Amino acid sequence: MTTTTATPSSAVLVALRAAVDRRAESPEWPERDRALAALGVLVLDDPVSAALDHLTAVRELFGLTAVDERLLLVALLAELHPSAHLLCGLLSGDGAPARPTVALALELIGASVVDAAARDRVAPDGLLVRHGLLAPEGDDVLLARRLRVPDRVVARLLGSHQVTADAAAVLLDAEPVDLDGYEDVASALRTGEPLVWVHSPVGAAGTALAVAACREVGVTCLVGDLERLPATPGLGPDPASVRRTVQALVLEAGLGGMVLVLAGAHLASDQLGDLRAAVPVIAVGRTGWDPRWSVPLPPAVMAARLSQGQRAEQWHRVVGETATTRDVLTLRMTPEEITAVGRRADADATRSGRPVASDDVRLAARRLGSTRDPRLRTSGTPATLEDLVLPTHTRREVVRLIGWARDRDEVMALGELQGKGGKGTGITALFSGSPGTGKTLAAHVVADSLGMDLFQVDLSSVVDKYIGETEKNLERVFTQAEALNAVLFFDEADALFGSRSSVSDARDRYANQEVSYLLQRMEASEGVTVLATNLRGNLDPAFARRLHFMVHFPDPDEPTRGLLWRHHLAQLPGTDPDDPVDVAFLAGAVEVAGGDIRNVVLAAAYDAVAEHRLVGMRDIRTATVREMAKLGRRVSDARWTATEPA
Repeated sequence: MTTTTATPSSAVLVALRAAVDRRAESPEWPERDRALAALGVLVLDDPVSAALDHLTAVRELFGLTAVDERLLLVALLAELHPSAHLLCGLLSGDGAPARPTVALALELIGASVVDAAARDRVAPDGLLVRHGLLAPEGDDVLLARRLRVPDRVVARLLGSHQVTADAAAVLLDAEPVDLDGYEDVASALRTGEPLVWVHSPVGAAGTALAVAACREVGVTCLVGDLERLPATPGLGPDPASVRRTVQALVLEAGLGGMVLVLAGAHLASDQLGDLRAAVPVIAVGRTGWDPRWSVPLPPAVMAARLSQGQRAEQWHRVVGETATTRDVLTLRMTPEEITAVGRRADADATRSGRPVASDDVRLAARRLGSTRDPRLRTSGTPATLEDLVLPTHTRREVVRLIGWARDRDEVMALGELQGKGGKGTGITALFSGSPGTGKTLAAHVVADSLGMDLFQVDLSSVVDKYIGETEKNLERVFTQAEALNAVLFFDEADALFGSRSSVSDARDRYANQEVSYLLQRMEASEGVTVLATNLRGNLDPAFARRLHFMVHFPDPDEPTRGLLWRHHLAQLPGTDPDDPVDVAFLAGAVEVAGGDIRNVVLAAAYDAVAEHRLVGMRDIRTATVREMAKLGRRVSDARWTATEPA
């Protein structure tokens, strides 16, 4: 391999002239004149010189050798100037503009085509190819493959700092927060660790911790979040899209000499073992490190959630102190989510010509968590505690459940009261009672009061006849609900959480395994889980210890039925004054649950609207008789029977 003291620019031009002269010695070479003309233009324009200053920076960032640098310059030729594109094609034997072949590149740097060390430079494991600076094209023999410099590398060598679309789509403006563990990550960076894993469960501030570590070391970082990629509900982002994005981020961080903070790294677990980055990578994932991903093991740090005090600082930064109410502080969000929600709330308030308020923040928070997953139940008007008409003790337990969910981060900050022995920090409640007593509505109230969506489990999509598939489906349900920060709601829970029985055949054994798995998964949950059942006695007794709340929704007594009638009738714009609704009579004569009362009022409204008038007692009577017939019952009160319509 020859060497020269000339500048890289002049050395490339000298090598090109020598290559043209060698071919011109053969009178059969028909492209001599075209090649000489193209070479003359290149000598005058010297396009390579425009990239030399930035090439020096790239060489230092990626640790390139002199040979690597010259190979990159040769490949860069065709990307910089039309005459160079033509000349590379002519010298490669194409007779038309083309990128240089590996054979031509080796010739131009003065290396033999059988020089193993030189060939290794353009092999898949070569430094240039490994870091994405060079991309050999084709599946022919190595010497016939074309050398392409990716567009982003060309742009960077010409001085552009604009990132690619793949990388720009997931870039994140993260705020540093000094959480426990950030000094450990900083120490790993100082000692030259190429990869650091940060375990950041849902709601934990792993990205903010990683950025704080970079600030501590005094290095800049590039933050990309793979969870911002478009995803199919239940399946996640397209693996090919994840791979392209990771490659783009790794290249971008390398070109900028920045530490790469890769949030959502659990989505790229199949790439972590082969992550070829010229800069350190801090991978932030929602799971613990799996030893199967790569060897050797990287240092691992567990990220914590923000305390209410830290959340208050973040909210004050984006929406001010006035909008930072207690309801806002209890929203379990990362600093990045707080920034996104705060900016949206502030923009909405500004558009309305008023200061941002806590209601704007809560509405924006719901929009942040929204998704097209059909299992998420969201409504235009949030359900509130005022919508629950319950006995005092039942209502008090629902309020306590909401309070626990709001304050659990503060309680967990007091010490490891709940998370030892594999237990998560989630909260689980059982709502039991007859149909229509308000269990599902209470679940909506819990979710809406916490600024969360309700993830309602469809049993038909979970239970599977094949062994082991039900457990896999349930794991996906729990994981997705935690990822969406939604309240997980199992209606008719006894279908899944039924009592284990003695094993008399294989069916019993596998059914018992499903219940056992649920017991373990509930304990490890990080979210809020609500089970609803009409038959509490059918649940396995072992669930009682895993439940933080067991709330019974009794059938309403007469005073409660009166409140329910008034509540649902109040949703109407008015009632017929000439045919007033006798609420006291209805409460005493019709023993039904709140859900049935709602159905009666709704049916009466349809009947009244059809006749273009307000709802009256006659509509309520007719609708009640029909509703009771649906339930297989009759009204026993003599006063009602006397006025019952035919």
